Amino acid sequence: MAGAHRAGPLKQQNKAHKGGKRRGAAGRVPVKVQSRRQRRELGRADRRHQALQLRRQRKEAVLAEKRNLGSRDGPPHLVVVVPLHGRAAAHDALRLLQSQDSAILCVDEGKAGGFALLCPQLKQRWRFVTAQTGDLHAVLDLAKVADSLLFILDPAEGWDSAGEYCLSCLFAQGLPSYALAVPGGTDLPPKKRIDAKKKLSKIIEKRFPEAKLFSLNTEQESSLLLRHLATQKQRHLAFRDRRAHLLAYAAEFLPSPESDRVGTLKVSGFVRGQPLDVNGLVHIVGHGDFQMSQVDAPPDPLSLNPRVVKGRKKTQDMDVQEDCVNGTEEMEEDVKLLMKADASKQESLQSEVVPDPMEGEQTWPTEEELQEAEASQRADRVVKVPRGTSKYQAAWIVEDKEGSDEDGDVDDDMDDDMMEEAASQEGESSAEEEEHSEEECETMTVSECVRDDQYDEKVEEDEQMLEKFKQERMDEMFPDEVDTPRDVPARVRFQKYRGLKSFRTSPWDPKENLPRDYARIFQFQDFFRTRKHLFRQIEKEEAEGALVGWYVTLHISNVPVGVMESFREGKPLVLFALLPHEQKMSVLNFLVRRHPTSSEPVKAKEELIFHCGFRRFRASPLFSQHTSADKHKLERFLRPDAALVVTVYAPITFPPASVLLFKQRSNGMQDLIATGSLLAVDPDRIIIKRLVLSGHPFKIFTKTAVVRYMFFNREDVMWFKPVELRTKWGRRGHIKEPLGTHGHMKCHFDGQLKSQDTVLLNLYKRVFPKWTYDPYVPEPVPWARSESALPLKEVEME
Repeated sequence: MAGAHRAGPLKQQNKAHKGGKRRGAAGRVPVKVQSRRQRRELGRADRRHQALQLRRQRKEAVLAEKRNLGSRDGPPHLVVVVPLHGRAAAHDALRLLQSQDSAILCVDEGKAGGFALLCPQLKQRWRFVTAQTGDLHAVLDLAKVADSLLFILDPAEGWDSAGEYCLSCLFAQGLPSYALAVPGGTDLPPKKRIDAKKKLSKIIEKRFPEAKLFSLNTEQESSLLLRHLATQKQRHLAFRDRRAHLLAYAAEFLPSPESDRVGTLKVSGFVRGQPLDVNGLVHIVGHGDFQMSQVDAPPDPLSLNPRVVKGRKKTQDMDVQEDCVNGTEEMEEDVKLLMKADASKQESLQSEVVPDPMEGEQTWPTEEELQEAEASQRADRVVKVPRGTSKYQAAWIVEDKEGSDEDGDVDDDMDDDMMEEAASQEGESSAEEEEHSEEECETMTVSECVRDDQYDEKVEEDEQMLEKFKQERMDEMFPDEVDTPRDVPARVRFQKYRGLKSFRTSPWDPKENLPRDYARIFQFQDFFRTRKHLFRQIEKEEAEGALVGWYVTLHISNVPVGVMESFREGKPLVLFALLPHEQKMSVLNFLVRRHPTSSEPVKAKEELIFHCGFRRFRASPLFSQHTSADKHKLERFLRPDAALVVTVYAPITFPPASVLLFKQRSNGMQDLIATGSLLAVDPDRIIIKRLVLSGHPFKIFTKTAVVRYMFFNREDVMWFKPVELRTKWGRRGHIKEPLGTHGHMKCHFDGQLKSQDTVLLNLYKRVFPKWTYDPYVPEPVPWARSESALPLKEVEME
């Protein structure tokens, strides 16, 4: 057997192809190879050195932030004291914090519970502000600007029901750095004291899994707490870190010559977050947007220089020296003018577009336009449709030669007023049926507390709540199903609805049939690109204005006198600088989830209170499903088991921003019903309301069935003939022809129906939110503190 052939020494050797550095089609280098070559440019030692430099830069940035907070160049460390229990000894805790030997105490005379600590030896300064117990708006406003929160707990129970409610709101809004302190408990024996601390640690483990509990009974423990507050890692809240903000230290109101109700408000405080530009707008939380006329630089009342501070170290008997300047005294000293507003660069307060009433008017057509119109009329199919129907809706209508004249005359005469009247008649008829059903259930009573003396006054409110529960239960059992009206033709009642072959893939023009309110709002060409460009400018460019840590006085123009009155009452005055476009109205979409503590039904278009970032307002929102499609189905109630999108008209706010939804009771208390975040500013979000008309099979054949009770006249069957049918058991079909004059119809399906099946017809209509935006939010009734939340039955037995 011959062996395999082997090449000899004279075999021809061809040169290998060298691509070189050409970038043509043949010599193109893949992207992966390029990235590898770039990585190989640095050696191992260089890569380790580069990683070490990046780590060092991040560490230095964190240390610089800690050193700057509360130092000579930065703003004072703002600590908000929040008592979480009715028996929490907040005054004892504050008294211990004031008893630092190495600190200079400054007491704010105008604000109850507020004081400042200056430590020249440690080069630190703090400002402590106590949140008023039970004032929800004050706690949330102070938490928006606080550097740290100091929670005061009860040594036995930790927090009560009002404290739990406060924590729920704070966690939903965004919690800055915090510390837990427990004053008291010294009257217990040492062994019981240790057991009580272990029990309290288990209680706080769920809310604060990694928190350290500080006892606050001696001066040494208060020093440890101060050191912890000064050195702990700061938590960042995105909505405040990108905007300049300040908490008012002093304020003065100068009425205008025209009216005493409006004037110039001079607010003094330390700039935080970002530099403050005088040409921008400022938002006073709870009161609205305003312009600034100038910015002054008065002397710093909390300077670490002992020659500037008028206080002195306290003696051993711990006398409190109230030597710090307050009110308007610092304004009367040497005040330097930093900047004045430039009218050409100043932001406008215009929040809405003024629509031109003549913008929709058409000029007299030319002869060429008339000829084109005549040609298009001859080419197109002529169909009589109800008034207000778009071209897209008309394409679904089938021409009926027999009944077109009668139906056309009736539909042309039907206008919006008659539609409202028909809808009201339908509502009255349904209300009569509901009242009849309620009369049958009058024997059932709702359990009430026997100690309530005003039981009879709450009967109407209970009946309304019972009706909402019934509607929510019916919507869960039969989603979107409605009864076909008997007194109004279905083609008239549902003439603004259309059928869709597929809810997911069928087209829907977002600019079609927009309401008049859309002429008043602003819209971005690309919202997320504008947001990205704006945030990049904030990070890279150096803004002009008052720098962070400066003590300034803002002159705010055209401010109502009520702002100064609320400040004199002891409520915090919080200011936020607005980013460009944030004073303009648009359509905001929030992604929210029902709060576990909320059990009452919340219907769409009910008035709710919104806390969105640094704003709060009232509006009546729409609820819709959160999907990735281009159309989103309307939800009639706020579902407890799914995340929904809430849509309202409101001023533009750039995310990220947290949102809290409250519902106000008749007694003035506000219940937290949902929490979430701002999703986007998008007026083109299509929210579709679905109506489902149901019918029952009367006679069933192989693939054909006679369906009744969906319509009650022959014309309605012909009107909705193009819309596809479906059944609850998954069959698909269409209407073939009407039978008789009472709404029976012959339908063809893709399979044989079951006798217990239900035939459904889906109709869709785009809905828009109502313009119910109201920037005024009433103050809530203070929380009712209860040391233990007993069940309803136990309270009734007592």
